[in-house]
Amino acid sequence: MRAEKKKKKRKRTWLRITGVVLLILILGAGAYGYSVYKSLTDAVEAMHQPIDRKKSEKRQEHVTLAKKQPFSVLMLGVDERERDRGRSDTIIVLTVNPNQNSVKMLSIPRDTRTEIAGKGTEDKINHAYAFGGVEMSISTVEDFLDIPIDYYMQINMEGFKDIVDAVGGVTVNNDLDFTYEGVHFPKGELTLNGEKALKYSRMRYDDPRGDYGRQLRQRQIIQEVIKEGASLSTLTNYDEIFKALGSNVKTNLTFDEMVKIQKNYKTAGNQIEQMTISGNGTKINGVYYLIVSDEEKQRVQNELKKHLELN
Repeated sequence: MRAEKKKKKRKRTWLRITGVVLLILILGAGAYGYSVYKSLTDAVEAMHQPIDRKKSEKRQEHVTLAKKQPFSVLMLGVDERERDRGRSDTIIVLTVNPNQNSVKMLSIPRDTRTEIAGKGTEDKINHAYAFGGVEMSISTVEDFLDIPIDYYMQINMEGFKDIVDAVGGVTVNNDLDFTYEGVHFPKGELTLNGEKALKYSRMRYDDPRGDYGRQLRQRQIIQEVIKEGASLSTLTNYDEIFKALGSNVKTNLTFDEMVKIQKNYKTAGNQIEQMTISGNGTKINGVYYLIVSDEEKQRVQNELKKHLELN
């Protein structure tokens, strides 16, 4: 049981990395020739999955990317299973503001107790996906944060290492000598492929800094993938990158919308701020939940609303 829980925690950790990198690749990647254009459009076609959902009640009008309005993205890291929709074990909300040239990223703990939209019952927030897929997840997160969710990205949790490999791996400066899952990571400069980068970012229990040390390694991986992948014009394997994205990501963003984002929001990726939401763990009827206070929820809501420039 402990090993299974640790495995699930490792998957959720890696998806925090995925959220930032995918957005940066979209913000920073422009088509610079027919070959790249063709690979990109093929990937977008594979990724595009519209949803049957009415306009958000949290926004009076649809966001207009051509007018450079701030927008939000819900990223769901899904553990896909055969004959089972699975659960969104990682939930990330990003708000993008071109006027402030910034992106805010909030990770919502999967065990957060809240009302599930359309069900009328309180449960873990990640159960919304199991009950009603992307649509119910969006509505539940909107109600929890009291902000509109304009777009979504659904990510296959096992596939991001393919993206690391597609950009040619990453080089990091390791400050802690450790061995994890059979791989030794000595101190100093290390070049990691996708599988090793995944393990490097997962280790927690043997780090005297605990989760803080793991977060440091996560940020290293994020920064290096951004550096390798954001400037696609310097790469010869852009086709592999786009295929990795197309195979592991679903989104309601269209190609035209991605082009508008690249044109109007590119510099927003220069400043990424990670937000946290805190709570107290407790058991209710034998089930563990994270209880977020009204004051903490209000604090996070106010910060996101301000970033989205909502009245």
